[in-house]
Amino acid sequence: MPAVPSTFADSHSAGQNATLETRLARFPAQQIWLPSQRAVSYREANSSDANSAHGRTLPLVLLHGIGSGAASWVQQFEALGASRRVLAWDAPGYGTSTPVQPDSPTAQDYAAVLREWLDALGIGRCVLLGHSLGAIVAGALAAAEPQRVASLLLLSPAGGYGAASAELRETRRDQRLAMLNELGPQGLADKRSANMVSAYAGEEARAWVRWNMSRVIPRGYAQATHLLANADLAGDLARYRGRIDVAVGADDTITTPDACERLAQAAGTRLQVVPRAGHAGYIEAPAAYTAIIDTFCRNSDAQRSQ
Repeated sequence: MPAVPSTFADSHSAGQNATLETRLARFPAQQIWLPSQRAVSYREANSSDANSAHGRTLPLVLLHGIGSGAASWVQQFEALGASRRVLAWDAPGYGTSTPVQPDSPTAQDYAAVLREWLDALGIGRCVLLGHSLGAIVAGALAAAEPQRVASLLLLSPAGGYGAASAELRETRRDQRLAMLNELGPQGLADKRSANMVSAYAGEEARAWVRWNMSRVIPRGYAQATHLLANADLAGDLARYRGRIDVAVGADDTITTPDACERLAQAAGTRLQVVPRAGHAGYIEAPAAYTAIIDTFCRNSDAQRSQ
């Protein structure tokens, strides 16, 4: 396992007595209006040191999963924002981001918004990281516009059900929609967030997963559920010729190591399994995951300079 960057170790030690929400205040929510007359909300870590390194380091763009948001990446902002520009969006229908137009969208609908957002921020090429459902959006952009994606890192990627039978797709979709209708965002957070972490997760991590999940917006979550039913990440990965790495927690029961192994094979890469981590591994095991992300970004920077 790569060494943990000292910036993370220092910031984590200094901030361990503060709540994650308090620490998040260092990276306030921003909003930008795109030419298509839609808004995207996002958070950014962009220190003076990172500004001076912009010519040498690629921006890192983080895409969250179905039950989360930009705020979930606060620990990665703290660790990695000192050395590069780090941005995380609220996907369409999350935070204050405008939902996509179709009620049953495809990955391309989200990738089109992602492309427009990156253009608006002046990001022509980046390291793109997708967690869970975010991996589907990342894969769609990489397949459609590979020149924009220097490299692709997928954490506990959701593969989607686009290649499955219509019956299975509809069953999985309808089960999740029924759960949303029955529980609502707070109920989802109270009853489902524990599935996101392993038995080794501390209470701070569990509380942070709940906090983020309780803030999902029903319409955005419903559209993302349709996206999951319609998507075929393996097909997009097979079309992208850039560098791809895939990692998963050993105790992930949502996107299991076996399922992630199949996606890694479709991408022509090896799967990295992180011990003592569940689905939201970057929240409950931030040191291990931040080390993976940092090493991946540094390798991408080196490849770019060559």
